[in-house]
Amino acid sequence: MASENIIVIGGGPAGLEAARGIAELGYKAILIEKRDRLGGTPDEADYAVLTPDMRDAGEAMDEMRNGVLDNPDVEIMYNTTVTGTEGAVGNFKVKAETDGKEVEIEGGAVIIATGFQHFDPGRETQKYGYYEHDDVITLVDAEKMFKAGNFVRPSNGEKPKSVAFIQCVGSRDRQIGNEYCSKVCCGMSSKQAIEVRHHSPDAKIFVFYIDMRMYGFWENEIYWPAQEKHKVNYIKGMATEIIKKGDHLLVKGEDTTLRRPMEVPMDMVILAVGMEPSKGTREVADIFGVKKNKYNFIETTGGALNTVATNVEGVFAAGSCTGPADLEDSVSAAGSAVMKSVAAIRKAT
Repeated sequence: MASENIIVIGGGPAGLEAARGIAELGYKAILIEKRDRLGGTPDEADYAVLTPDMRDAGEAMDEMRNGVLDNPDVEIMYNTTVTGTEGAVGNFKVKAETDGKEVEIEGGAVIIATGFQHFDPGRETQKYGYYEHDDVITLVDAEKMFKAGNFVRPSNGEKPKSVAFIQCVGSRDRQIGNEYCSKVCCGMSSKQAIEVRHHSPDAKIFVFYIDMRMYGFWENEIYWPAQEKHKVNYIKGMATEIIKKGDHLLVKGEDTTLRRPMEVPMDMVILAVGMEPSKGTREVADIFGVKKNKYNFIETTGGALNTVATNVEGVFAAGSCTGPADLEDSVSAAGSAVMKSVAAIRKAT
């Protein structure tokens, strides 16, 4: 007889929405989370506010957590890592390690929601001096500063008078193999540029970009307000090197509009790092025999008409484990994965 439990792996936005949806449909969700708390990357990386609506990220994650906490139809397994699986749709037996013990979890279907990791700009290329210069930081580092309410130069604790964002760090880069666009970085940089303006009203703010990729309503929600209301300067150009010059950073590169070299002194540089599949995504995909694409994200099999099915019947994937995604994408995909998981169980019964 088919199990009506649905196993959800990952307690970030997609996993939380999936677990909540499963419970609302009258099925039991077993939510597996490797950490000792829920919330995924927005929680772990201390996001301050969400793109593009500037909603407090902690408040938003609390709302999502409240949808599963104390829910009798959601069993949450913290500090748990999937180690193996056997069986098929309707009767999966997932092996896991939880608090040092080996357990077996039964479910009729599985939803993988293991998310992404931020690109490490010091891993593949040293041209931006991320590990060399204190005042070169990433979007993630800046987000933590905004959350703490203290956006200052790490080198001296002073408010910056000039800040540069450099786009496509770890994305659209054939040299390192990440040829894809990470989708959200342009929007996050524009959102953060507005936050910089709030913290340092007199600072000069620049965004150096290959081309800006705002999708949906982000164009009018953050891109144009950043320029017109908050006086952020967008420069079409390639930054190729960052060096220390006195008390400042010197950003070297090319202004591709004017077709001339550029050297711009800055107090701080923020690298717009892209998205990569998380370690958990790669490991769980291998455990379940789920195909990955050339970039090691989970490959879904239905094209535009089915964005959550995998090559393994009864195993679905939602959120940024399948590729770059924002919160809206992840929540929407989770809803689709829930519907298809329930359908798969009913079919197997």
